Amino acid sequence: MNRVDRLFGILMMLQSKKYVPAEQIAAKFDISIRTVYRDIRALGELGIPLSFEPSKGYFVVQGYFLQPVAFTTEEANALLLVETLARGFADRSIHAHYASALQKIRAVLKSPQRESLEALGTQIKGQIPPEYQPNYGYLSLIQEAIASKSVLELEYRNSSDELTRRCIEPVGLIFYAFHWHLIAWCRLRGSYRDFRVSRIVSMSRTRLPFSKTDHLSLDDYMQHLPVDY
Repeated sequence: MNRVDRLFGILMMLQSKKYVPAEQIAAKFDISIRTVYRDIRALGELGIPLSFEPSKGYFVVQGYFLQPVAFTTEEANALLLVETLARGFADRSIHAHYASALQKIRAVLKSPQRESLEALGTQIKGQIPPEYQPNYGYLSLIQEAIASKSVLELEYRNSSDELTRRCIEPVGLIFYAFHWHLIAWCRLRGSYRDFRVSRIVSMSRTRLPFSKTDHLSLDDYMQHLPVDY
C-alpha cells in the first residue's frame, strides 16, 4: 500500500470510530508507531483537524466530514442487515471486502447516525448452520475473472472424490441449494460444467483471455438447472 492510500485509510479509520489508539492504527496498516505519528502529522498538515485524548487515542474534531457521498440512515441500516447475510453465505474474500466497504460507509456518516448504526449492529444476529458456512476464499477471485473474461486454473474434487486439474472460462456464479456454484466452460471436457465452489481445492488466475467468444448466457444455462427461479 502506498502512503497516499494509507493516509486515506487512516482517515477513514479515524472517522469510523470515536477514538483510535496509535497501536490500533499500527496494527491495521502493519506500520511502526513512529510511522503512525508521521502520518498523523501529515494529515494535520493537509488541514484535517485531528486531536488526541490520553488513554483513548486520536480522533477527528467534531464538525469535519470527508463526505464524497451521503447515505440516509435507512440506507446504512439496510447495508448493515446485508452484512449478516454476507457473513453467513459469502466466503472469506468477500467478508474482507464487505467489512472494508462498511467501514468507509461508517466514516461518511454523521456522529448520531454512526452511533445509531453501531447500536443497531449489536441487535442483529444470524444463525447459519455450519454445513452452509463457506470456509474457502475464492469468490472475489472468481468475480474478477468473470468481469475480465480471463481463464482460471483449478484443482477440483467432484462428488465421487476424484481430483482433476482444469483450465476453465468462468461464465457466472449462481447460489442454489445453499451453495455457490461456478458455471464455466471447461477446456478439459469441452463443455459447460457446474463447479460447486466448496469442492475447489485450489485456484489461481492465469490472466489468459477466453478462447471461446460465444459463451452461453447465464440465464440460458439456468433453464437447465433442477431448481425453480
